[in-house]
Amino acid sequence: MNENGLSRRRALEGFGSILAASPLIAQEPTLIGEPPGRITPRTDLANVPEVEGVAQRKLAAHVYSMIAGGDRSCFDRITFRPRLMVNTTGLDLSIELFGEKIFAPILVGPTSRQQTFHPDGELAMVRGAAEAKTLVVVSSDSSYPIEKIAAEAKTTLWYQVFPEADMNALRSRAQHAVKAGCKAVCVTVGARLPSASNPHLSWNMIDQIRRGLGVPVVLKGIMTAEEANEAVKRGIDGIVVSNYGGLLNKGLVSPMEMLPAITDAVAQKVPVLIDGGFRRGSDIMKALAFGARAVLLGRPALWGLAAYGADGVQSVLEMLQTELGRSASQAGKANVKAIDRSVVKVHQA
Repeated sequence: MNENGLSRRRALEGFGSILAASPLIAQEPTLIGEPPGRITPRTDLANVPEVEGVAQRKLAAHVYSMIAGGDRSCFDRITFRPRLMVNTTGLDLSIELFGEKIFAPILVGPTSRQQTFHPDGELAMVRGAAEAKTLVVVSSDSSYPIEKIAAEAKTTLWYQVFPEADMNALRSRAQHAVKAGCKAVCVTVGARLPSASNPHLSWNMIDQIRRGLGVPVVLKGIMTAEEANEAVKRGIDGIVVSNYGGLLNKGLVSPMEMLPAITDAVAQKVPVLIDGGFRRGSDIMKALAFGARAVLLGRPALWGLAAYGADGVQSVLEMLQTELGRSASQAGKANVKAIDRSVVKVHQA
């Protein structure tokens, strides 16, 4: 952006004065009328579902199937209560997480082996996220060593680990990531079937992982208020409501359905994050209304990566930031803290 151009911060601040078409009535787009082999220029795309269409065209069918779709039915049952005649020209989407101010409550969640989707993998992911002013949770099952990813990153990184039988190796991996510059450790529970090498995570194991790290520890995979309360009692610094996209059981209840009970239980004590099916800024607004501090993106960030590399990641994040700004403005909310359950209505399935 040249010196005479509006900064993205200024653009978002002024966005509240513009009343655009409601994202709730937008139609799912499709890419049509293109000759075979032509890929739409990134700047011609309007929203995240269009980016998915480009990713599908660029990936082999079996690779695309790994990141296709996702259950969004829970979002369809939630609508907004618009509020006009409210001055939101100073719109501010920023949040604070563990003492750090973040531009918007939209983070890149952990996904493994990103070179599967783009030659630069995690290196492109962190570059794109940095341009969009957000942080990235790096998987311990990445295509590159954490040192190389951290050296490329110009944004904050967290590090995700899974339980394993060798607790010394697990602690060593987490400590290594912290030394490389990661500012938090995200421990994922329940995403893998238990085995001799991959046991169920116990609270004793979590205590061992935390010992001596010196950074916040976030527990990912919480799906009940009881689990959330126990995590807080055990000293966990934050939680992520997640069922991993229903990978183990397609019939699992969605994180959004469990979010209100969990935030009622612990949101005043620790930050509550969530992932699962987020595709539009209006989706993110709904999660914030139910008490989430921020949303973690999985598939959409990978669609951007597959479609256009680092530029695609940046585009996806900025599209969602802009859509969230529109939704907040239409609800008469000038900042994230003001977003509450008064802005949404839940309809019966």
